Amino acid sequence: MMRSLLLWQFVLGVIFTAYAQELRLPAYFTGNMVLQRDVPVTLWGWSAPGREIKVEIGGRPAHTRTDKKGKWKLQLPAFPAGGPYTVKISDGESGITLKNVLMGDVWLCGGQSNMEWPLKQTPYREPDTTWLEKGQIRLLKVNPEMDYRPREDINSSGWITPDLESIADFSAVGYHFGKFVQQESGVPIGLISVNLGATAVETWMSNEALEAFPQFKEEIKHTGSFADVRKAFEKSKKHWYNKYYYTGPGVTGKWYLPETDISSWDTLEVAGNTWKEEKALKDFDGAVWLRKSFDLPEGFKGDSLHLQLLQIDDYDITWVNGHRIGETFGRHNHRNYQVPAGILKKKGNVLVVRVFDAGGIGGFTTSAFWGNDILWGKWHYRKGLQVEAGKFPEPELVDVSPFSSPGVLYNANVAPLTALRVKGTIWYQGESNAARAAEYRELFPALIRDWRNHFNNEMPFLWVQLANYGKEPEVPGPSSWAELREAQAMARALPNTGMAVTIDIGEAEDIHPRNKEDVGKRLGTLAMNLGYGGKYPAQAPRFKETEKKGDSLLVHFTLATDSLKTKDKYGYIRGFQLAGKDGKFHWAQAFLRRNTVVVYRPGLKDPVEVRYAWSDNPGPLDLTDQNGLPAEPFRSDDHQLSTEGMVFDSKAPRF
Repeated sequence: MMRSLLLWQFVLGVIFTAYAQELRLPAYFTGNMVLQRDVPVTLWGWSAPGREIKVEIGGRPAHTRTDKKGKWKLQLPAFPAGGPYTVKISDGESGITLKNVLMGDVWLCGGQSNMEWPLKQTPYREPDTTWLEKGQIRLLKVNPEMDYRPREDINSSGWITPDLESIADFSAVGYHFGKFVQQESGVPIGLISVNLGATAVETWMSNEALEAFPQFKEEIKHTGSFADVRKAFEKSKKHWYNKYYYTGPGVTGKWYLPETDISSWDTLEVAGNTWKEEKALKDFDGAVWLRKSFDLPEGFKGDSLHLQLLQIDDYDITWVNGHRIGETFGRHNHRNYQVPAGILKKKGNVLVVRVFDAGGIGGFTTSAFWGNDILWGKWHYRKGLQVEAGKFPEPELVDVSPFSSPGVLYNANVAPLTALRVKGTIWYQGESNAARAAEYRELFPALIRDWRNHFNNEMPFLWVQLANYGKEPEVPGPSSWAELREAQAMARALPNTGMAVTIDIGEAEDIHPRNKEDVGKRLGTLAMNLGYGGKYPAQAPRFKETEKKGDSLLVHFTLATDSLKTKDKYGYIRGFQLAGKDGKFHWAQAFLRRNTVVVYRPGLKDPVEVRYAWSDNPGPLDLTDQNGLPAEPFRSDDHQLSTEGMVFDSKAPRF
């Protein structure tokens, strides 16, 4: 899921002090921005304490004064859709002018990699440059960061009025959605891309929302921000370093040097392996020195070598050819080191990693060597300093994964935006929660309520149901992705929500299907109905009930259009399963009779339960409405889910 590309996006930005002395605005407020129409406009920022702040938009003035910490906030009356406007802000000492500002509808584009996926990596090419040139759609990309506590500002380069070049890097789903809604509604559209590949839903939830779930208790116990924790760690680490981390036989014996005699060292497989799988290390806590030789890739000409070790339990120091290239503390933090070309050789480079385990699993806990094939194979290892886990004083430190640590993405990327008013949210996420699909039944609705609560807005919340992906099963069986899709569908119990079904446009061998245009348009039709009073045929055929008739089950649907249809020229329909009283499912045959699907299986005399498209990838499907929207996957049974009881575990290894 683009993981190796994503890891380097996390360069933590400057955290501005609340006592700013110069007039400053949040990164959201720039020229070319879109402010939400038809609601009071809220602006805020920082300056010196006690200064009078004057704001003017389109000839409408407002003023306030900064508080003791230099922060100010004010509101102006609502504006209708339109513009462009000029926003002027001054504090008596300096001023800021923002030009080409529109009043329109602002939509958040959240989720993981399928929402993040850029337009340039799809087949679509914008044919209508005249539409772009009108400037009625504006884009803001949030550069993802993390924190334990809510921040006051995002990391962003600001709003752009897109052209053919700049749209290439923007969310493809977001762009197609925004284009459809703008052209159908005539209202200027602002899109905020706030997403990151491979992320679980809990990373995007606030600490307050997570408190309702006991499994996250340990993850949200921090009372300070990243900056607070780092500051405290710097104060306390000297004693810890001297007593535990920078001591022991390996340190004094300089085992990191290439000339170290390793003839007595043992060997193990590191990648995909942990200490506890090695008999000699099963009960060992402390330092283990790992060493491997590698050659540079053929034709290597870079200025540096990217060494990606990902997650190590718990701490590491890493050397190449005797040169220390980095250290990382914490089992969730990702190790990404740059090795200068000047210390490398074509052949026979020596990599040494001192792994310090404070208790528990120990070692490399993820598939550490994506993109680093030179690191696979046997490693030499030797035990160093041993500690007693129960008595080892672990320091508090910043220890997070951007993909799985609860709350950290919300705090840094969503919380700073919640003082704004927005029109709604589109969401594409769930792949990273499929293994815990039953838990998602509670987490996903909690996220929706959470965002609405913090934005103080019962906004439309629209999402994409997971597309088909993976190998088609030979026989019916459990499917975590089908269970996740069901959890997504259940969230429609919340008001003002909608789900775009995409079971027909996935790709078996790619978790990132390239057809983002239809995804964006399907979300767009839902948005037009919920947010703009439209009557678009946006709802896919939805299971209503079954009716027993002889040896068949008749399946009835709720339709947004007049009729069902099948793509198959003979009228057959693929994707159905039937079960008798024994609860065992078999592939079934089906055909369309007016707006009812007749499902049967030769030899099955008493069918009682039916499933449709119930697998990670059900393969080609035929059943649609008259506009081509695919029928929604469903099951009529209530058998126990394969993911039942699978919940977030703070102690388990995770990416």
